[in-house]
Amino acid sequence: MKDFLSLVNKRYSCRNYSNKPVERETLLKCLEAARLAPSACNSQPWKFIVVDDNLLKERLTAAAFSAPYTASWPGKAPVIVVVVSDKGSFMARVGNMMRDTRYYLLDLGIAVEHFVLQATELGLGTCWMGWFNEKQVKAVLGLPSSARVEILLPIGYPAKKETPKKVRKSIEKISSFNR
Repeated sequence: MKDFLSLVNKRYSCRNYSNKPVERETLLKCLEAARLAPSACNSQPWKFIVVDDNLLKERLTAAAFSAPYTASWPGKAPVIVVVVSDKGSFMARVGNMMRDTRYYLLDLGIAVEHFVLQATELGLGTCWMGWFNEKQVKAVLGLPSSARVEILLPIGYPAKKETPKKVRKSIEKISSFNR
C-alpha cells in the first residue's frame, strides 16, 4: 500500500471467500497488529481465538448462525476469529464508572480494526460480525458463561477482486473546526 488512506479505502466487508487456506504466518501478523493496539491503562482487554480447524469451524458457524441469527456465507471463510473481551484493569474499570463509558469496548474496537487493516494489507478479506448466537459460540468453544464474545470475524482470501462501493457522508457533515 502506498499510503494509509489507500489501505482504508481498500478495506470492505468481504462475504465471498476463495477456498485458499490462510497461512498461519499471515494470521500471526494480523494478531501482532492487534496486540500492538493501544488500550485504556494498557489493560489490553481482548483475546483472539483463531478457529482454522475445519470441523470446529463448521460446528462453530452452525451454532453461531442458527435461527434467528441466520447467515450461511461465514462458514465458507477458511478462518473465523472469535474476539472475547474482558472488563480491563481496575483503573480502566474506575474510568468506566467515572465517565459512564465502556472503554474496554473502545479498546477492543481499536484492536480489531488493527487486525482487519493488517489483513487487508496482506490481501485478505474480513467481515466484522456482531449478530450471532453468543451462547452457542461459548458452548462450542468451551468458554465459561462469564466470558463475553463480542465479535466474529470471518477471514479469507476474497473469491474475486471487488471494488468497495463506499457511501459515506461528506467531511462537512461529520466534522467541524472550532465549534
